[in-house]
Amino acid sequence: MFKDRIDAGQRLGEALKKLQIQDGIVIAVPRGGVVVGAQVAQILDIPLDIIIPKKVGAPQNPEVAVGAVTEDGTVIYNENLLSRLDLSEEDLAPTVKKIISEIKRRMKSYRGTGKPPALEGRHVILVDDGIATGSTIIAALRSIKNSGCKAVTLAIPVAPPDTVERLEKEVDHLVCLVSEEPFYAVGQFYRNFNQIRDDEVISIFKGYKHILENVGAAQDASKPLI
Repeated sequence: MFKDRIDAGQRLGEALKKLQIQDGIVIAVPRGGVVVGAQVAQILDIPLDIIIPKKVGAPQNPEVAVGAVTEDGTVIYNENLLSRLDLSEEDLAPTVKKIISEIKRRMKSYRGTGKPPALEGRHVILVDDGIATGSTIIAALRSIKNSGCKAVTLAIPVAPPDTVERLEKEVDHLVCLVSEEPFYAVGQFYRNFNQIRDDEVISIFKGYKHILENVGAAQDASKPLI
């Protein structure tokens, strides 16, 4: 049981120290993953950035996730579900385009005028506050692997065993602090799993001392970031 996301991030950072990662960078998934990721980046003394994977919903029923997409246009689909719903990738193209536009808007609000760091030759640590099915995070992993990075580590406080097993095939390393059944939701493993606001993400992201050279430091990185 984690006290909160800060506690989870600190524990995750200490666990990742053992990997002795070189040329590392933390890529965190907003919103909650940024709280966790900032702690990891601070402990490892490496840069911090963000990625936003979003689910792609069926046109007639947006709550039914048929895939996921990231800002650079990396898309994954549940081919079996597409077949059952008699949908094609062409049918989903307008939806995907709209989602990418929304992702770009959110990324701009978080990053401001700062440019994303180059991932080529880096060891990327993808961080979230927990994973249930892993379907959306796979889009983020595929996008990162397309960047020319030298290695990818997925670091999460909690995920169910079957999800961990599936995601291990997608990465070079996977660090998960808690993986057990019964698993109902990520929040069950936190005493405090409050919603994180966009302004909190912006504050953490811009305040981190290593975030981007053209953003600069906004607070003392020796203090907890939240």
